[in-house]
Amino acid sequence: MDRAQIVHENFLNRVAMRDFPSGAAPRPGLGQSDAVSVFRSQVLSRALDRTSRAMQKAGQGFYTIGSSGHEGMAAVAHALRPTDIAFLHYRDAAFQIARAEQVPGQQIAWDMLLSFACSKEDPISGGRHKVLGSRALMIPPQTSTIASHLPKAVGAAYSLGAARRHDPEHRELPEDGIAMCSFGDASANHSTAQGAINTAGWTSVQSTPLPLLFVCEDNGIGISVKTPKGWIQASMEHRPGIRYFQANGLDIYETYAVAKEAAEYVRTRRKPAFLHLKTVRLYGHAGADVPTTYLPKSEVEQDEANDPLLHTARLLDQAGALPPDQALKIYKDTCARADRVAAEAATRPRLTTASEVMASLIPPKRVCKPTNGPDADTRARAFGGDLRAMDDPQPMSRLINWALTDLMLEHAEIVCMGEDVGRKGGVYGVTQKLQQRFGPDRVIDTLLDEQSILGLAIGMGHNGFVPIPEIQFLAYLHNAEDQIRGEAATLPFFSNGQFTNPMVLRIAGLGYQKGFGGHFHNDNSLAVLRDIPGVIIACPSTGAEAAQMLRECARLAREEQRVVVFLEPIALYPMRDLHAAQDGGWMTTYPSPEQRIALGEVGVHGDGTDLAIVTYGNGHYLSQQALPKLEAAGLKTRIIGLRWLAPLPAEALRDATKTCAHVLVVDECRRTGSQSEALMTFFAEESPATSTARVVAEDSFIATGPAYAAPLPSTDKIFAAALTLTGGRP
Repeated sequence: MDRAQIVHENFLNRVAMRDFPSGAAPRPGLGQSDAVSVFRSQVLSRALDRTSRAMQKAGQGFYTIGSSGHEGMAAVAHALRPTDIAFLHYRDAAFQIARAEQVPGQQIAWDMLLSFACSKEDPISGGRHKVLGSRALMIPPQTSTIASHLPKAVGAAYSLGAARRHDPEHRELPEDGIAMCSFGDASANHSTAQGAINTAGWTSVQSTPLPLLFVCEDNGIGISVKTPKGWIQASMEHRPGIRYFQANGLDIYETYAVAKEAAEYVRTRRKPAFLHLKTVRLYGHAGADVPTTYLPKSEVEQDEANDPLLHTARLLDQAGALPPDQALKIYKDTCARADRVAAEAATRPRLTTASEVMASLIPPKRVCKPTNGPDADTRARAFGGDLRAMDDPQPMSRLINWALTDLMLEHAEIVCMGEDVGRKGGVYGVTQKLQQRFGPDRVIDTLLDEQSILGLAIGMGHNGFVPIPEIQFLAYLHNAEDQIRGEAATLPFFSNGQFTNPMVLRIAGLGYQKGFGGHFHNDNSLAVLRDIPGVIIACPSTGAEAAQMLRECARLAREEQRVVVFLEPIALYPMRDLHAAQDGGWMTTYPSPEQRIALGEVGVHGDGTDLAIVTYGNGHYLSQQALPKLEAAGLKTRIIGLRWLAPLPAEALRDATKTCAHVLVVDECRRTGSQSEALMTFFAEESPATSTARVVAEDSFIATGPAYAAPLPSTDKIFAAALTLTGGRP
């Protein structure tokens, strides 16, 4: 028989006979009306689990993970405030339902069943996913089934303290709020969870405010793999900087009392705590999973006998809050109501077109107060002696530093973070003096963990900050790419634009770095970023471009709430000369603070019509080096700096190349998965009569030492390819 039906009949029969599992007496603290409210939330969560299974069987609902066995989280919700941001485990329907009881005007059963039915009227995702989440309840939707939401919970908690010191214009969370994140015992072993917990402790021992409550719902198993007995307590009880609490999640009175104590500790001490909640899992993992295929039937039945709803019915009876016959009536009435509401929800319209599905990829624009920038004296104090050097040509690294300084002077909500960005000023000195100018609160030296760096940025974005995190090298992004792909980029999509986490992610990367490289420091692959929907990728070639594009990136994050990746070519950081030693041909002066290069605007250099070279980053530099030879060969050439790699600036490219007979794509990334593939496809579709070719890197990692550039494009390769493409003549 279906295990869900067995659990259902067990509840009906055992409550009717007052055959309750044994347990402790009710602890003081949870009032009678609140205790009954917790039970109602638990029952609705159970009823929705049953209804969702029926909807799936009838073809009216879709894949879902149930919350049965974890209904004790309703008591945790009562221990928190509805304004405390909550990043929830996928089994936490009872928490969301109980929180809805704390906020007037909520129709939580209707809302959740619309989500189960994937109706476009679903108030959280608009029919894009079955997720827990609510803007009114301050529950951002989580779509991951592991613990990838924990790093951003750390960031959100950090933002609560940071907002007290630097109040952002669009602050979302109350000053005395806390952040909460919940997850399962199996997910606690994931590197993402371990990194977040470690980061929380690392931050706490330095007395930096971090009001965060971790809640581990320990049901003893992850899909089919058991968690060793005592593992969570043994591994979490003595973490430095984190206070450990433990409660029986089957007992709502104990859960409420301990959760209340843990929440008050976090709220008053502004330090993280770990609440270890013992639960059971009913029905199996998800969908049609049958637990008896991998667990002894006796163990499954033991958990079913410990049904938390049976425990709550016993406790309410003992407390004199609700007799069993009334508990049974609430259960039956709620199940019937869930079925009625589900029948109506299944008739509501669903998404049908690609445009409907994609409508929330781009978040809504945000109204920001106009800023005039700092006065002359403030700016002079910040820049000091650097102000006198602004009229002279400078390399890219210095101009990026100045652009960051001007942006941070103008927008107090901008915060930089990353390993070594503060006191050291970054590996390449790009962030030198920023911590001196703005303090450690706004230029944050983080621990060595890319997941935590990006999680900090995502979480601070939740509270109105505009984070500018730095990843030291492009290859290091792979340690944390899911924080962009699975968390930052998906949030507006799965919340229908109601939640956003804007940022400008600075990454030093690409090839051509001499003497300090190998594939970890010279990484020429952007494939992991290029296919993430909604993410903007920018790559400047000169210092002036970098400053102007960085300003546009900050505007996109601040006003349009976008996730932007700003890729900085390491080899061009110090570049001064173009054709000959000491010619200074690649240095530029600092553009005035109001100048910027708009998204989608390409750079056109020259007006030749024989050949258009489309390129970016180091490819632009090499193409400019090849230009004299090309012109000497009689090829009238223009060089088009792409600047914006995603979304592809199609209209600007079309205009920039429409009068050219040949197009040569120069891409320093690999032949497979590079930007050149998209560009070649674009020209084949847009102007099939135009002759095209590409110069790209080989499908190889980059070596350390003299052979570092061997697999990469070169000036000679560009010249030879141009001659071949054009037939050696105009």
